Amino acid sequence: MATASVAFRSREDHRKQLELEEARKAGLAPAEVDEDGKEINPHIPQYMSSAPWYLYAGRPSLKHQKKQEPDLKKRSEWYNRGAKTYQADKYRKGACENCGAMTHDVKSCMERPREVGARWTGKHIAPDEKVEQFELDYDGKRDRSNGYDAASHFLVIEQYEARDDARSKYLKEQQLKKLEENNNKENREGGDSDNNDYEDALNVDEAKVDESKQMDFAKVEKRVRTTGGGSTGTVRNLRIREDRAKYLWNLDVNSAHYDPKTRSMREDPLPDADPDEKFYAGDNQNRISGQALEFKQLNVHAREAFEKGHDVHMQAAPSQAELLYKNYKINKEKLKAQTKGDIMEKYGNAASDDTLPRELLLGQSEKEEMSLPRSKYEEDVCINNHTTVWGSWWKYHQWGYKCCKQTIRNSYCTGAAGIEAAEASADLMKANIARKEAAEDTHASIEEKKLVTWGTEVPDELVLDQKRLNEALKKEEKRREEKDERKRKYNVKYNDEVTLEDIEAYRVKRIHQDDPMKDFLH
Repeated sequence: MATASVAFRSREDHRKQLELEEARKAGLAPAEVDEDGKEINPHIPQYMSSAPWYLYAGRPSLKHQKKQEPDLKKRSEWYNRGAKTYQADKYRKGACENCGAMTHDVKSCMERPREVGARWTGKHIAPDEKVEQFELDYDGKRDRSNGYDAASHFLVIEQYEARDDARSKYLKEQQLKKLEENNNKENREGGDSDNNDYEDALNVDEAKVDESKQMDFAKVEKRVRTTGGGSTGTVRNLRIREDRAKYLWNLDVNSAHYDPKTRSMREDPLPDADPDEKFYAGDNQNRISGQALEFKQLNVHAREAFEKGHDVHMQAAPSQAELLYKNYKINKEKLKAQTKGDIMEKYGNAASDDTLPRELLLGQSEKEEMSLPRSKYEEDVCINNHTTVWGSWWKYHQWGYKCCKQTIRNSYCTGAAGIEAAEASADLMKANIARKEAAEDTHASIEEKKLVTWGTEVPDELVLDQKRLNEALKKEEKRREEKDERKRKYNVKYNDEVTLEDIEAYRVKRIHQDDPMKDFLH
């Protein structure tokens, strides 16, 4: 498998080659010989002596460093079309079942399918085609004229000559027919025609015929695409032969690309030249100017109209599409003029007003009025019967109305009565809270007062059940002994209820960090 740098078959070959080169550099081995029999300097770097992988060079060489001459033989090679090699008399095993040729199978057979193939009849065996296999170089693969038979151009010349002869013959016949009609008309009228004039008219002016032939010097017969599938039409080549060709405007190889087959150059060959002095700016310039741009806009309008539900199609009904586009432009201009008139009628037109007096235009004063900055929000606008604006009153981190001291934006103004009612409601709320706190202090139970909370000292009047306290102490000792939680069983049940005895047992058994005997408890 070829790599991207060196065309060695394996790493072992690569290693051997490196060792051989090191030996040559040290003078221990003779210099290597290239394809032409010349010695290669062993001090040349390997990246220069090794050919790229796509050249398929099996040995180091410097031939790839030189300019490669084109192989004209590879360019001129082409398939011999229609050549046959051998004509068999009977059907051979493995041949095409339809025609009997050995060079293809029945799927690739180009002959008409026979009713009974050659495999069963053994008759009319087709000859074997000549199969050629050769490799073309880079230029040979991209040569458009490769395989073209120059002798076939004589057929084109004969067709044009036959067309010219038929045209001249037709013109002579039409001229003779016209002269005969004029002569018969004069004879019916009784006049004597001049025989000399008649003979001169019969001699058709060959110069006129030649001029009529030359009138079509710029016409090219080619296939023209149409909606019906294509028809042979006439396309006129408007380039004058005396003008400079497109590919001669800039001979730089990096300039605009010229396609010789279609004779087109899309980009500008002279992009840095003065636009006013340019005679040719590329084919794309013609596509965005003149009628080409109008035709593009017509196609865009037809497509957009079809997407919006109108029954219009540019290829099916081009006249209808063009008429709709013209009506669209007229209606658009009318709508624009009407909109402009309505705006001018509503707001006026400062440009069409009369000029100001001269004394106002030239009058100046050092005293200028300072314009007050205005906010983008509406100012001095009161809603819902309020007499002040929103945000004129602030209390307890809330904005409100100063007139009624309400903090709801869309509320209706209640005035002084609302302020009094709000104050009375606040006083009543405070009284209710104070009364509730006093009731809770007086009706508190003795057991609740005797509760011990975490982080507080144990009161002296605390009453505990001695039996429950002993059980809680044993339970706490057992819990402290079982330090490994992994030894717990799966059916262990816990009681989440904590009693006063449990709290007291935990307080008694807990280890104080300041106790000097804490290390001797166990």
